[in-house]
Amino acid sequence: MENLALIDSFSEFKDDKLIDRVTLMAILEDVFRNALKKKFGSDDNFDIIINPDKGDMEIWRRRVIVADDDLDLENEEITLTEARKIEPDFEIGEEVSEEVKLIDLGRRAILALRQNLISKIHEHDNTNLYKQFKDLIGEIYTAEVHHVRPRVVILVDDEGNEIVLPKEKQIPSDFFRKGDNVRGIIENVELKGNKPQIIMSRTSDKFLEKLFEQEIPEVFDGLIMVKNVVRIPGEKAKVAVDSYDDRIDPVGACVGMKGSRIHGIVRELGNENIDVINYTTNTQLYITRALSPAKVSSIKINEETKRADVYLKLEEVSKAIGRGGHNIKLAGLLTGYELDVIREGVIAEEEDDVELTEFSDEIDGWVIDEFAKIGLDTARSILKQDLADLVRRTDLEEETILEVMKILNEEFNS
Repeated sequence: MENLALIDSFSEFKDDKLIDRVTLMAILEDVFRNALKKKFGSDDNFDIIINPDKGDMEIWRRRVIVADDDLDLENEEITLTEARKIEPDFEIGEEVSEEVKLIDLGRRAILALRQNLISKIHEHDNTNLYKQFKDLIGEIYTAEVHHVRPRVVILVDDEGNEIVLPKEKQIPSDFFRKGDNVRGIIENVELKGNKPQIIMSRTSDKFLEKLFEQEIPEVFDGLIMVKNVVRIPGEKAKVAVDSYDDRIDPVGACVGMKGSRIHGIVRELGNENIDVINYTTNTQLYITRALSPAKVSSIKINEETKRADVYLKLEEVSKAIGRGGHNIKLAGLLTGYELDVIREGVIAEEEDDVELTEFSDEIDGWVIDEFAKIGLDTARSILKQDLADLVRRTDLEEETILEVMKILNEEFNS
């Protein structure tokens, strides 16, 4: 019973760790073998007998009997005198088996064994946790906010596992309080030392794809396929969907009556604007659909460079580009083509227009980019605009816009 009581004292925390008795006994054997190697130099002549049903184990030491005058005694040897204390009729050359009581190892050795056991169980837990969450990469997971820090939110799931949601993986409008339930996808599992760090993301394209799968039955059942997803998290997203069944309208099924089906997804993503379009292998048609709500006049595609010139009426240009340039950027990402907007109906005075990039020596590149985001990439296209409207539509100060207009006017008045 000595061994059983001692093992129970070692394994008192097994229920908290959810380790079954068989696994615990295997870990115990490994721990004891390491202790025997340390004390005796080898564990080759030790038999460890485990009874997982009772949670008990026995350790037996096997040694060969040698003469008393053999001074260079090995771990596997015992003198005749010592052997006869165990059994009086033993003779030289016979093998002696003697049970080793754990308590005989000494208090310090037992404390070391306990610490080693705890370390091994933590290692076992971490290995299982790593494998468990590796299999969940790319899947939606829900956890509760435990702690909010400036650069990261620490979440805890129902089993007490810690999950990390970094700031850059949060939607810009996300705001969390302790106790909130948070959904995201398991994006990665990294080993920090021996401890796995589980990374959640709410900004991944995969998160939106999985939300479609979770919220729209036809996607879950495989009747509708999500072919591609691109996002500017919290701002805008485009999702291309398709169905092999001509009777199913994939866009209608995903959006629902008056947007009823997609509303929950939009709300989950902080009111992210989601365009759902029909996928097609016809590149021109795909680009046209991707640029919705703008109406495209025509498209000229260069397959070698993966670029496309998109011809638009003047009133459609701002729709194609979208607020902050989001619409055209996402359309390009969705289709895999770099899209260049070409305005139709150029009037006579615009024939001598100058690209804004030609003024890069006088106008900062980031300022030129700000104008390009709202579809203004030539000198005359800017000069035609109202000053107050430009201030409202860009992130530029009025003073900066006035300076740009002065530079552009000098070009045509010189």
